[in-house]
Amino acid sequence: MDKPQMISRDNISFEQPSFPLVISSSVGVNPGFERLHWHDALEVNHIRQGSGFYLINGHKLEFQEGDLILINSDDLHRAFESENLVMDILMFDPSILAVDLRYDPELMRPFREMGESFSNLVSREHGVHEELRKLFVRMMKEFEAKQDSYLSIIRSDLVRFLALTNRHLMLPNPTHNLLKQRNMHVLKEVIHTMETSLAYPWTLQELADLAHLSPSRFSTLFTQAVGTSPLNYLIQLRLTAAIHLLDKSNDKIIMIADQCGFRNLSNFNRLFKQYVGVSPSEYRMKD
Repeated sequence: MDKPQMISRDNISFEQPSFPLVISSSVGVNPGFERLHWHDALEVNHIRQGSGFYLINGHKLEFQEGDLILINSDDLHRAFESENLVMDILMFDPSILAVDLRYDPELMRPFREMGESFSNLVSREHGVHEELRKLFVRMMKEFEAKQDSYLSIIRSDLVRFLALTNRHLMLPNPTHNLLKQRNMHVLKEVIHTMETSLAYPWTLQELADLAHLSPSRFSTLFTQAVGTSPLNYLIQLRLTAAIHLLDKSNDKIIMIADQCGFRNLSNFNRLFKQYVGVSPSEYRMKD
């Protein structure tokens, strides 16, 4: 096998390149958030309804209605729905705060020290939570309405949001995420190779060899970061790719199964129905 490349960052598309910020909503967890991913943009989530959990750099973070979640750039993360989940998602590039950082270099400290001096989760029980939540909701309403000077209002509210986070949410006992520091780059390489070589019949030994780890050590680290074993995650990637091909191509189902790494059609049908709830043919016939 060729030397693996670093897992690619997700590209976040901003409506206005001159103002790199976007706010959207998700009912449930869309497929892009189910897979382990990372990106340059900084991310703030507002849990409008329901519950679920994130895996962020190997740390499981449960959330419920009203919680706020901060995710740093380059953090490996994936989301899971527990019940009736509706999330509001703000993503931004720190370049929009360049002027503010000139006068307050610590403004981005919550993201810079995320997972160590600051928690990803802003709990509803915290005293500053309600003000932060109101700021988030106001930014979202401004983004949706796009009235005069809405960009200035969003930017000023974002500065206040980060300043209050920096002032009130530093942890009393900072911690170090050893998985993040020592092993996340290795897992990114392996996951990228899995994503770009889905048809290859990977074994656990071969994946561990890519990481230069023993199979047991690799499996432990991978499961901690991703929430499932390497081979189970590979099946999830293959099924996600199959769903995309069923939606976008007219290829025969047996061809799609082969392209996605399933050598046995009956096994593909069984796993697809277990994962999606219907067979591949039933899925293709949906409206």
